[in-house]
Amino acid sequence: MNNVVVFCGSSKGTDTIYEEQAYLLGKTLADSGIGLVYGGAKVGLMGAVANGALQHGGRVIGVLPYFLQTKEIAHTRLTELILVDTMHERKTKMNQLSDGIIALPGGFGTLEEFFEMLTWGQLGLHRKPMGLLNTKGFYDQLIELARHMVEKGFLKEINRQMLMWSADIPDLLHQMRNYQPPAVGKWITQETT
Repeated sequence: MNNVVVFCGSSKGTDTIYEEQAYLLGKTLADSGIGLVYGGAKVGLMGAVANGALQHGGRVIGVLPYFLQTKEIAHTRLTELILVDTMHERKTKMNQLSDGIIALPGGFGTLEEFFEMLTWGQLGLHRKPMGLLNTKGFYDQLIELARHMVEKGFLKEINRQMLMWSADIPDLLHQMRNYQPPAVGKWITQETT
């Protein structure tokens, strides 16, 4: 993996461990020679992961819509800041620049970005590893929901296994480096549509 895109909150959350782990992820990526691609902001976990990488000599590319730059949240010390017109362009550019995807704790935006990438992987539009940094069990219910989707027949087990997670950064990166995408595609065929 040359570059990993990280989706995460623009808030810090209610526990300092979220910010500490975001910073540590940025540092770990930098120490591993992996570039960081993220949303380009200086606030919340976004700022923490960027600072962790930057302060340890890492490459950091931010992708930010113009309308958010005008709110003065753009990080000003990045290796590169790419400005785009829309949120859709932002996700497309982040996908183009990355070889893997990690979600830290966050809200609706974090989940929306991560799940779009996960869906693209399920549809065979990319073959990138996708992981959740499950800091302090933040994503436990989401992981359980994915199991529930399989149990109720809305998700195949082989596609659920595309979703990796760990509370430990080195373990998550190890899983991602060893990821083998499923050989089967989405179950919708010409005959079933």
